[in-house]
Amino acid sequence: MTTQAPTPDHPEAADRLAASLFAELLIAEQLSRDLIGGALPRGMQISHFSVLNLLAHVNEERTPAQLAEAFHVTRGAMTNTLSRLEWAGHIHIRPDWDDARRKFVSLSPAGRAARDAALSSFMPAIAGIVRDIGVDRVRVALPVLRELRRRLEQQA
Repeated sequence: MTTQAPTPDHPEAADRLAASLFAELLIAEQLSRDLIGGALPRGMQISHFSVLNLLAHVNEERTPAQLAEAFHVTRGAMTNTLSRLEWAGHIHIRPDWDDARRKFVSLSPAGRAARDAALSSFMPAIAGIVRDIGVDRVRVALPVLRELRRRLEQQA
């Protein structure tokens, strides 16, 4: 008696594919964290860089609650990160003049410089990896990864 190999549409094949995909994502995430974390300026953590990078990208103020939501962390965790960034002079936190309970966070010139320095320290390695894999292959993978992220956000 022979057993048939599962077809690509078979649930067992989909489960194995899902397990392989998530194993690769988890390993790639850890390796990219090691690469980026090792290149960051002394005292800067990936969470700090991520906030600076988002603020530089949107180029406008955000509330701590908006930042916490964007990074899928608690407000307490974001408050801690923002405190460290403010202490380092990388962000400005100001009160909301219309609602004293709210605050606004903006990127300081020192924060932009720190973010730019961090980017310049690890982007050559990441860009080299993309070139080695092939720009067209990476471009094809991005929509799938974005859809995966979007669906995972819906599960959170």
